[in-house]
Amino acid sequence: MEVYNACEVNGVISRTISHYRILNKLGTGGMGEVYLAEDMKLGRKVAIKLLSPASLADERSKRRLLREAQTAATLDHPNICTIHEVGDENG
Repeated sequence: MEVYNACEVNGVISRTISHYRILNKLGTGGMGEVYLAEDMKLGRKVAIKLLSPASLADERSKRRLLREAQTAATLDHPNICTIHEVGDENG
C-alpha cells in the first residue's frame, strides 16, 4: 500500500473533518480517495473514504457508498473493516 506525504495531496492532509484529523493518503479508487485519520474523540486511527468531486455530483455514487457501508457494517470478521460512521461535511 502506498502512503503519500502531505505535500503530495492538495490540501486534505492535516484538515479536520468532523472529529477526524486527516493524516495521510492511503490510496485512490474509482469513487474517491481513502485517508488515514485520527479519531480525536476516541483517540484511534481510522480510514476515511472521501468521494471524488465527480462522485459527489452523482446521486448513484452516493447511494453506492452508503450501500457499501451498510453491507460492511453487517459483517464481523477480523479481515473486514468495521464501519463506525457515514456522513457528510458541509454538503
